Amino acid sequence: MMLAGFETATHGEIKLDGRPINNIPPHKRGIGMVFQNYALFPHMTVAENLAFPLEVRKMSKSEREAKVKRALDMVQMGDFGGRRPAQLSGGQQQRIALARALVFEPELVLMDEPLGALDKQLREHMQFEITRLAHELGITTVYVTHDQTEALTMSDRVAVFNDGRIQQIDPPDTLYESPKNSFVAQFIGENNTLEGVVKEISGDHALVQLDGGELIDCKPVNVNEVGQRTKVSIRPERVEVNKDRLQDGAHLLKAEVREFIYMGDVFRTRISVAGNDDFIIKSRNAPDQIRLKPGEQIEIGWLPQDCRALDA
Repeated sequence: MMLAGFETATHGEIKLDGRPINNIPPHKRGIGMVFQNYALFPHMTVAENLAFPLEVRKMSKSEREAKVKRALDMVQMGDFGGRRPAQLSGGQQQRIALARALVFEPELVLMDEPLGALDKQLREHMQFEITRLAHELGITTVYVTHDQTEALTMSDRVAVFNDGRIQQIDPPDTLYESPKNSFVAQFIGENNTLEGVVKEISGDHALVQLDGGELIDCKPVNVNEVGQRTKVSIRPERVEVNKDRLQDGAHLLKAEVREFIYMGDVFRTRISVAGNDDFIIKSRNAPDQIRLKPGEQIEIGWLPQDCRALDA
């Protein structure tokens, strides 16, 4: 809302390409917007909807028509210019809303959960379409979403907010692989946590005694002293149930299977380990992958570099 100009920033300065825009009204900022509810004008045709921001900018009729045609072709809706929004599906309306935001070639496009109303398959297709267009046109896009998968698949950089503060801003792979605190680890993707106390810290290694009594070696992040409480973070796909696949130096912990779910491409196993009854393991569906049964006693393992000692 502040970037668009609909809210006044109480502190700090907003700059677009190095130019302060705090005191510029919304219609003069040159920012395209795509809303969750599309916000198309129902009484106008698709072409008229796209031409509207160009009319506001006093463009000639021939220039408007050329830009509208180009924008419709960009979102593969070239034959729909004469239709009204009510005659379009949800996915088609979303494409028109996107074309309208791009038609005047803005410096910045703001998208507020624009795919929230679409079904899963169409949503995934539109994620790739929006990403492709943003890269092809070289337009900076600020995209708000609560869907972590959407954030990871679409972004060059992701900012994770909590209580109005940026917790971490990084490329998606850094955010997922190297969370800087326990909030980011829990918020981005699926994550397991085991609670314990730091027993030793030496450089890039921390020895943690879990509440169940087990000692494990981790990478220290957001812990810096012996005796400190910590949450150890391990991603479900980094945990191995097949001991033959474990590399040298892996930790082994005894566990009990609670639930085994076949999901097609992966097996999802819920186990009880080191005081956590909801520890999740994701295993790729492969011929040598073990299928487990509830109540079965097993040993699981992971490499020290795959677990992080985070703030408690």
